[in-house]
Amino acid sequence: MPIELGDVIPHFTALDTNGKKFDIQEYIGKKPLVIYFYPKDNTPGCIAQACGFRDQYQDFTDLGTEVIGISSDTVDSHDTFAKRYKLPFILLSDTDKKIRKLFGVPSGLLGILPGRVTYVVDPQGKVVFVFDNSINATKHISKALEVIKKIVS
Repeated sequence: MPIELGDVIPHFTALDTNGKKFDIQEYIGKKPLVIYFYPKDNTPGCIAQACGFRDQYQDFTDLGTEVIGISSDTVDSHDTFAKRYKLPFILLSDTDKKIRKLFGVPSGLLGILPGRVTYVVDPQGKVVFVFDNSINATKHISKALEVIKKIVS
């Protein structure tokens, strides 16, 4: 069952780019979140999306928001990806696709690739926006920022 508007995000843990355990509970109740699922490190659409979030990361942090990217790539792949593109936000490794399944992220592109979905979550952990668009990777950034501006004002 996919996560929908109004749902509270499920509890999850994962490893970040440094191989450290990330626990979503450390963020719930403290700040808004943008959680985006993407297909694969170092692919054209995913590079464009990650660099878009990088380029506007200060806008998100100025609004008290954390950005979290999740894919099934390994910690080492994420580390290389983050360093190569100077990504300042959290990347989580979901190699067993448990988090993707928890959120009910659908497959994209004819079921071949993992889907690309962005969730905007209010400080209490409630989903206030879902953007599911596997084709237009860069549109996720402006849509998420627009929603964040509304919920923090």
